[in-house]
Amino acid sequence: MATEAAAPFAEQVTVNMLVQNLVYASGTVGAIFIVIGLLMIDVGGARRRNSFNAVVEKIIGFFISVATYFLVGFSLWASQYYIMEGGTLMGSIKHWWAGGAMANSMAHNVDPATFPGLNNFQIFIFFLACFAGIVTVLLHFAVSERMKASAFYVTAFVGTIMSSLLSWWTWGSVGPLTNAGYHDFFGVGFVYLITAGMALVFVPKLGARPGVYSEHPKVTEARAPSMAMVGTGLMVIFAALPMVILSCLFFVAPGAMAVSATMAETSVGIAFNNYAAAWAGGAIMGAIIAYGTGKSSYLLLGPLAGYVSGASGFDVYVPWEVFLVAMGAPIVSYAVYEFMLKRNIDEHKIIPVLGGAGAYGLIMVGLLEAGTPRGGYIGIEEGPYAFQHGEIGVLMQIVGVLVSIGLGVVTALVLSFVLERTTGLRVSDEDQAEGLDKVKWGIEPDVAPSLEYPTGQGSEAPQGDKGQLGVGPDVAAKA
Repeated sequence: MATEAAAPFAEQVTVNMLVQNLVYASGTVGAIFIVIGLLMIDVGGARRRNSFNAVVEKIIGFFISVATYFLVGFSLWASQYYIMEGGTLMGSIKHWWAGGAMANSMAHNVDPATFPGLNNFQIFIFFLACFAGIVTVLLHFAVSERMKASAFYVTAFVGTIMSSLLSWWTWGSVGPLTNAGYHDFFGVGFVYLITAGMALVFVPKLGARPGVYSEHPKVTEARAPSMAMVGTGLMVIFAALPMVILSCLFFVAPGAMAVSATMAETSVGIAFNNYAAAWAGGAIMGAIIAYGTGKSSYLLLGPLAGYVSGASGFDVYVPWEVFLVAMGAPIVSYAVYEFMLKRNIDEHKIIPVLGGAGAYGLIMVGLLEAGTPRGGYIGIEEGPYAFQHGEIGVLMQIVGVLVSIGLGVVTALVLSFVLERTTGLRVSDEDQAEGLDKVKWGIEPDVAPSLEYPTGQGSEAPQGDKGQLGVGPDVAAKA
């Protein structure tokens, strides 16, 4: 009797509900390990005199985004389901902002007639908050070592709100663009493309780092200190993402049949095998480019480009299709990178890999899987939100790409205008050259400012390929 009294709505906390909770909780753990992998890539790719500061800014930015998502971000994403049921955006915010009734109620005390499956929605706050933080961490790769911390933290707050708004439009099953036919299984638009859009604005405004395209008295060249660390971080991400893929599936009767977040029919095995094929295809083509050009970084960026290109269609592809799509992704990223390199644009990861490969992948879904049913919501049989009423089409994929990148561009333009006139946007060349670990925190690194080598080796240190992770004047000259 005591147990029954403690759970007046026991149907909200069944064993089946617990199993689904564990699936989404595992995705949250996977997202955290992705952050760990990204931090390892950062340590391996940033100048050693900036590595502590770069990692700290990513961590603080991540948690600013997590807090912002708890504050209001989730309520923006969830509003698509309120609107589907005849509610409003403000109704969603009222229930799901940080002080809202649904965000702070125990599931077993809430009548299913008011909100069924409350536990799953509550767990999704943490899950999606981690991805809001990942957007911020990824953006920092584009602006690291040269954007002021104050400007970056403001950007983390505003960027989280804007990516949350975009997730309402483009990820789920009944948001405005998704319900109209835009298909994005893994959130490429609101995670990767909006980040690339912001980078398109911030990077030219911040300019190149000292030593990248021209020598500086204190930095004759900038180079990545540990490509081995970058490779290790890459494999941590590879190991973490399958847990996230599982969390992007819904399981419905009969048994545990899977549909994706966009309501396309799929299966766990197909989604996982597509994931592996995407990494393999990108890795092989990345290796071909690396050996052909002598740019070693494509050995590591190739798999990422392959993954990003396939992520939007892991639910609707079959493995051989995504493998071939992924093989094309490093070529697209390489073309974007070479275009930027010849114009002395100092950004070698986010725009070519996330922007180039992400846009290419979304369009390929529209070309290869046109007509695949998806959209709407389970159990709705007629009307504008009927289950699988919509079909994938290339036009809506292009619209989604333009909206996602465009929102990032507009966000960064507004932020740049404000920040340049208030806190300032850019770290001075002198501070960049000296190293922010020393300038900001009084930490004296074990390398001289002139080269990323132990003090005393100086300019006689061997010259190697800087690839995309640390481009020096010699590479720029060859271009």
